[in-house]
Amino acid sequence: MNTQRTSGRRKQALAAAAVVAGLLTTAACGGGNGGGSKNGAAGFNAAVNKVAQADQVKKGGTLKFVSTQDADSWDTTRGYYGFMWDFSRYYSRQLVTYKTAPGAEGATLTPDLATDMGKVSDGGKTYTFTLRDGVTWEDGKPITSQDIKYGIERVWAQDVLSGGPIYLQQMLDPKNTYKGPYKDSAKDHLGLKAISTPDAKTVVFHLPTPNSDFLQVLAMVTASPVRQDMDTKSKYGLHPFSSGPYKFQSYSPGKNLVLVRNSNWKASSDPVRKAYPDKITLDISTNQVNSDQQLINGDYDVDASQTGLGPQGRQIALKQHKDNLDNPVSGFIRYAVFPQSVKPFDNLHCRKAVIYAADHVSLQTARGGPVAGGDIGTNMLPPTLAGGEGQKYDPYQISGANKNGNVDLAKQELKACGKPNGFSTTIAVRNNKSQEVATAESLQAALKKVGINADIYQYDGSQSPGIIGSPSNVAKKKLGIIIMGWGPDFPTVQGYGIPLWSSHYILQSGNNNYALIKDKTIDGLFDQYTTTLDESKKTQLSTEINHKVMEGAYYLPFTFERLLNIRSSRLANVYTTNAYSGYYDFVNLGLKSTK
Repeated sequence: MNTQRTSGRRKQALAAAAVVAGLLTTAACGGGNGGGSKNGAAGFNAAVNKVAQADQVKKGGTLKFVSTQDADSWDTTRGYYGFMWDFSRYYSRQLVTYKTAPGAEGATLTPDLATDMGKVSDGGKTYTFTLRDGVTWEDGKPITSQDIKYGIERVWAQDVLSGGPIYLQQMLDPKNTYKGPYKDSAKDHLGLKAISTPDAKTVVFHLPTPNSDFLQVLAMVTASPVRQDMDTKSKYGLHPFSSGPYKFQSYSPGKNLVLVRNSNWKASSDPVRKAYPDKITLDISTNQVNSDQQLINGDYDVDASQTGLGPQGRQIALKQHKDNLDNPVSGFIRYAVFPQSVKPFDNLHCRKAVIYAADHVSLQTARGGPVAGGDIGTNMLPPTLAGGEGQKYDPYQISGANKNGNVDLAKQELKACGKPNGFSTTIAVRNNKSQEVATAESLQAALKKVGINADIYQYDGSQSPGIIGSPSNVAKKKLGIIIMGWGPDFPTVQGYGIPLWSSHYILQSGNNNYALIKDKTIDGLFDQYTTTLDESKKTQLSTEINHKVMEGAYYLPFTFERLLNIRSSRLANVYTTNAYSGYYDFVNLGLKSTK
């Protein structure tokens, strides 16, 4: 997931545009669980990887969200913003979904519309699911296996429904032979051969090759059912037809959204959702200072975009409302990357010279310090993912002996790469990201001390796919250092790392493997990972992949990013989840008082 703070969007690497999600701010302000319970708040970090105030939740009331941006789309096929995926569980269900549990447990899967986690056969190429009894649409009609298939088929209709992730298409139909339901010549528009529906309650997936994260992809919002007679195609995002406990009452794009109870939803058919509030509202306020103040005042309960308080709001909240704040590690890493097509970064030792020269404390400060930036990053696998080791894995002593830079080691590496007197290069950075520009300036200053002269090239972040996402442009403009950030599309090394590190994902436009890594060992480890069903082995392979990436010195990590989010004193049953990169899990939030 490419990261652009203002959008919060998750982007699949093989989709043409490099889309972005979240300059998530923060870090540990003090650590621990914080103080007491002023104003009925649970305490600082009370909802980080644990449930705050579960025993105080009441049924009823109106849960109030605010956001500085609308979703990219509320259509289950098209939505790619992280908060849309989180929020959409109110009105959409999948065969499997994430557990409603805090922290790492929240990133594990559990049956939803399906009776179990599916029967896997044919060496991991066939998955068979049976639907639960009593699962219905908002008009009371049963949800069928054909509805599941049709909803998934819509992913192929990229000419009408562009913007969302396309993992399902890649895993089920990698040659893209199916043309989507709108061009389907079959009478029932259910011509996708990779999915069969032998009866209304059975759905069978046929993968051409196994993929051990297929269940993760079935938990994504793109795998939601859609009923054919309710499909309004490009307009579906204005009023999706609900399979969950809430349905759309009204929606004014860019202004507000109101969900009310779906009276045909049955709690007995849904082991995941508790549906505590009677109504859920989302107001869009484009002024962050105002929306932060309203959150601090308690006029709203939750920031839907989960991008953290702005500088002004953060200052007020830390002084006056610390017990209402949570500061989790997100799934995002901020970093610099070295394209090997630009000399001298085709040389391992020149890349290492930059890593050793950098002042990592200064880079953390430029990102916003511990509160607005995150912990000093020491490697490239988010600590929230299986196989992630956090600062325990620090091969270049980035958070240790070399945290302020090591001029001697940097000069040794420069000598080893044949550039004892340094060299000139260019740092590419998005001009609409002040924190990114600040990191570029920090790096520029540190490199100068060892004889590396770096110009800063600022570009329009919305043009990333054609600028830094074009290897030919990167080589032509000699962009030797690119500043960027990334988070997982789904919480595994594949959902995070394949677009960045696999040679198979190098594209001519919209490329995210900026380093142009073509490492047979890394590719081989990913091949092992995608065909391994044993979870402990997958975790081991994740760690190995990260180690190989760091041994290649393709990246200079800046921060393991943190969030700083506020919860109202009315909020109950609130916790952060690794399923959504440290966001609050929206689906079972409730209120202490229904007034």
